[in-house]
Amino acid sequence: MGFYQALKATGGPLLKATYKPWIKGKENIPAEGPAILASNHNAVWDSVFLPMMLDRELVFMGKADYFTGTGVKGWATKTFMRAVGTIPVDRSGGRASEAALQAGLDRLAQGELFGIYPEGTRSPDGRLYRGKTGVARLALLSGAPVIPVAMVGMHDAQPIGQRFPSRTDIGMIIGEPLDFSRYKGLDKDRYVLRAITDEIMYNLMLLSGQTYVDMYAADMKAQLAAEGKFDGPMPTGTTSTPGGRALPPTDDDDNDEGDAGPRP
Repeated sequence: MGFYQALKATGGPLLKATYKPWIKGKENIPAEGPAILASNHNAVWDSVFLPMMLDRELVFMGKADYFTGTGVKGWATKTFMRAVGTIPVDRSGGRASEAALQAGLDRLAQGELFGIYPEGTRSPDGRLYRGKTGVARLALLSGAPVIPVAMVGMHDAQPIGQRFPSRTDIGMIIGEPLDFSRYKGLDKDRYVLRAITDEIMYNLMLLSGQTYVDMYAADMKAQLAAEGKFDGPMPTGTTSTPGGRALPPTDDDDNDEGDAGPRP
């Protein structure tokens, strides 16, 4: 039994007994074959609850910082991330982002599940933010279906700054798979990528009941920080024009990330 399986076998029952999380729509995840699970992101423990509630192994991307820490805490973090198969991603964009994308494609080519957070970082206030187009590229290049996943109650259970979630109503809703095969071969068309991403975010909005904000979460964090209302870690790179309107997608907009552990 590998570390992931052992962790799930021991940690899963403990998590369920402690928090009593619920799941709806689990049948929408195929028993075999590749699929991209695109989830909203409200708490650092999103990436713990979801994999523990699924029958199949689910791997997320994780920021590269998790693999470069020092000291006991840094060692423990990177050891855990490697053990559960987290794929490191450099949020600076460019070739590093392409390498992360390829790692996701390799996993999907093996017929496995791959998790991603289209918002690119956790929501600062529990609302749903504009998605980055990396999830769309991943879907078109792999041919895998995208399954929207709504994490419910996580923002209230674990607001920014709180290490462990409170024992509140925590659940997840698995939506029906989205098929984007009609756009095959258009993975370099930014308008197609934006349309696909927006469709995914629309489905997440319907499943989660969250208020949608047409702005990147990273930009909202920057805006709140400038107003003295946010003092958490800041994601690198913002993509909005003055006034909060987002710029048209660029190649750097493909730097979508998932996470298998804590993130800003």
